[in-house]
Amino acid sequence: MVGRVLGGIATSLLFSAFESWLVAEHFKRGFDQQWLSLTFSKAIFLGNGLVAIVAGLFGNFLVDSLNLGPVSPFDAAGIFLAIGMAVILSSWTENYGDPSESKDLLTQFKGAAVAIASDEKIALLGAIQSLFEGSMYTFVFLWTPALSPNDEDIPHGFIFATFMLASMLGSSIAARLLSRNSVKVESYMQIVFVVSSASLLLPILTNFLIPPSGVKGGSISFAGCLQLLGFCTFEACVGLFWPSIMKMRSQYIPEEARSTIMNFFRIPLNIFVCIVLYNVNAFPITVMFGMCSIFLFLASILQRRLSALGEKPKTEDWAMMKDRNAEDEPLNVT
Repeated sequence: MVGRVLGGIATSLLFSAFESWLVAEHFKRGFDQQWLSLTFSKAIFLGNGLVAIVAGLFGNFLVDSLNLGPVSPFDAAGIFLAIGMAVILSSWTENYGDPSESKDLLTQFKGAAVAIASDEKIALLGAIQSLFEGSMYTFVFLWTPALSPNDEDIPHGFIFATFMLASMLGSSIAARLLSRNSVKVESYMQIVFVVSSASLLLPILTNFLIPPSGVKGGSISFAGCLQLLGFCTFEACVGLFWPSIMKMRSQYIPEEARSTIMNFFRIPLNIFVCIVLYNVNAFPITVMFGMCSIFLFLASILQRRLSALGEKPKTEDWAMMKDRNAEDEPLNVT
């Protein structure tokens, strides 16, 4: 339980602190804003893609070839985390933010809530992120039983590497799209959400169209191969999603409260994932995939709304909101 709590803290930091540091450092050094999109794409391609493929193959090697047991990949991960910590401590500069606006945790979350309520674009972006990531994390727990319903012997490490290869392909496509000024990220992400929604419908379709086999064991079935194709398509959409959502966050979420707002978005996401996992045995796996498909389709509808609002600048909304908060604060008379 303690490990899961620490893991939740680490995940929140992973998906907020590094991105906030990168955006702040990027503008601090006066780099071109267009370069930020390319940096996001390369980070997803190399980090979430190439490194994840090597990690999957290495984990498979530790378990199957060296027979070190299923816990050995987690032990090896600790070593690499320590190496990463040493690199960050020795080469990264610290971003302390604006010392004049130092606030406690409750005030920061209150400011984030006001920002979300005051700007529809921020609220839409948070809902889109929660819907997609909630479906993605649910998929992480569902793909293994979906591909081996009868305890088929499937190479988990190699399948994971294949997923990461598809994610790399998606991030490469995103890099090309983001480098073109004529292509709006808000427009093509509508298509990405629709395609990802359709890809998670494959387990439902194969369940109705292909008679299930009652034979235990063996290799992956024909229905499993079709589902694997759909899952690779979904992972390609994940590769498109990450640099694109990072780009939209840099556009719509104010720098002053980026990290807090991003963590605020993770509250409904974590609640949703906990509810799903608690009831994962109460519903058939096809129902779970259907729910994820519906959420992704809802994300495409919200993305369409965000695209319609995309022309409205965010700086005016945030500036007016800060002025209004300053007026509401009582004067400290001593």
